[in-house]
Amino acid sequence: MPKRIVIVGGGYVGLYTALRLQQCLRQGEAEVTVVNPENFMVYRPLLPEVASGTLEPRHAVVPLRAVLRGTRFIAGTLTGIDTDRRTATVEPTAGPPLTLEYDELVLGLGATSKLLPIPGLAEHGIGFNSLAEAAHMRDRVLGQLEIAAASDDPELRRRALTFVFVGGGYTGVEAVAELQDMAVDVLEGYPEIDRTEMRWVLVEAVDRILGTVTPDLAELATTELTARGIDIRLNTLLESAEDGVLALSDGTKFEADTLVWVAGTRPQTIVGQLGLPVDDRGRLVVDDTMRVNGHPNIWSAGDCAAVPDPEKGGTCPPTAQHAVRQAQQLGDNLLYTVRGRSVKPFRYNSRGEFVTLGKNKAVGEVLGRKVNGSLAWTLRRAYYATQIPTWNRTVRVLGDWLVGMPFGHDVVNFGSREQPRGAFEEAARTD
Repeated sequence: MPKRIVIVGGGYVGLYTALRLQQCLRQGEAEVTVVNPENFMVYRPLLPEVASGTLEPRHAVVPLRAVLRGTRFIAGTLTGIDTDRRTATVEPTAGPPLTLEYDELVLGLGATSKLLPIPGLAEHGIGFNSLAEAAHMRDRVLGQLEIAAASDDPELRRRALTFVFVGGGYTGVEAVAELQDMAVDVLEGYPEIDRTEMRWVLVEAVDRILGTVTPDLAELATTELTARGIDIRLNTLLESAEDGVLALSDGTKFEADTLVWVAGTRPQTIVGQLGLPVDDRGRLVVDDTMRVNGHPNIWSAGDCAAVPDPEKGGTCPPTAQHAVRQAQQLGDNLLYTVRGRSVKPFRYNSRGEFVTLGKNKAVGEVLGRKVNGSLAWTLRRAYYATQIPTWNRTVRVLGDWLVGMPFGHDVVNFGSREQPRGAFEEAARTD
C-alpha cells in the first residue's frame, strides 16, 4: 500500500519537499498531498522588486497546481493534528473540515510578523511579508507622492513624504532601498516635489543593520544607504505610533503616514497549538534530520522550525537559501524513510549573500569575496533567476528585468484595486 505523505504549507519547505518527492518517487511508492491556503508559493527574495515595480507581482509567485502535477493539492488551513491516529484536520476554503490520514507529516508553516505591544502600531503599521503587502507598498509610495504634489500645506506634505521602516534585517533594508530608489527615479514626473522633501528612516534596535551577514557587508550597505540620504537610526526603538506621531527611543518625534514593520517574525499561531515541542521562540524543536523531537513520523523545517546549524552552531538563520536546502534534504529523508533506509542530517554552508539596494545597486559576498554596485546586482539577479522553480517563471522574471533595464520606474498607481467594488458602489449610491 502506498505511503501517505501530507505536507502542510506551500512555501519553500512545502514546495521544494514536494518537488523532490515528485522527481524521485517511483510509481505506487507514496501518495503526496500538499495543503496551503493559497494555490501559489511566493518567492520572497523578489518582494522588494515587486514593491518597486521592477517585477510584475504574478511573476514572483509559483503556481502550486501547475508545478506539482503529480501531487494532490488542497486549498485550506491546518486546524489540528492527532498524533495517535496520525490524522491532520484541515479547514478548506469552503465546505466542511477534512480529515487527512498520514504516514509521514511535514509541517512547513512558515512565519508571520512579530508585533510588539507598541501603542498605535497595529492601527497604523503594515508588514512586508506577503505579495499583497509588497504590491500595496508600491501604490502607497506613489499615492503619497500624489498627495504631496497636490497640496501646499507644509505639514501635510511633510507627513505624506515621510516613510519609516522599523527593522534593519534583510527585509527592512531591501524594502527601504528599493522603494526609495523608485521614488527618487519617478520624481521627474512630480515637478512640485523636491527630492530633499522626502524623508526615509530605517530604525534598528541593535548596533548595525543586516545582523545575519558579515560586518563588512553590512558596512557596505550602510555606506550606500546613508549616501542616498536614508536616515539609519541604530540602537533605537519605536516606542509609540499613536495618531500617526512616531516616537523613537532616542527622543525623536515626528509625523508619518507610512510605517512599515519589518522587525522580525514568529511562527504561525497554530504551531504552538499542536501539542508538539517548541522552543522559547515558538519554533518546533527538531533534530538534525528535521524530525520533530519525540515524533519520528513528523518533520519540519524553515521559519517554523529550530533546525540545528552544524556549521555555526545554534539554529539555522531564517533565509531562503537555508529553507530550500532544508527542504531538499527533507525530501531525500522522506524517500529514505519510505524505502526503509537510514536518514541523513542536514548540512549546508552558505556560498554567499546578496542584498539588493535598488536598480544597479547591491552588495554581496560570493565565496568570501565582497562585491558591490552593478556586479553584485547582476550576480544577484542571475542567481535568483536560476533558483526560482520552473523555466516558465525564470523566463517571465528575466523578461521583466530585461524590459525594465532601459526604462525608468512606472508611476501608475493601482491603489484602487484594493477596493475593487468602489466604482460599483458609488454608481449604486448615485442611481
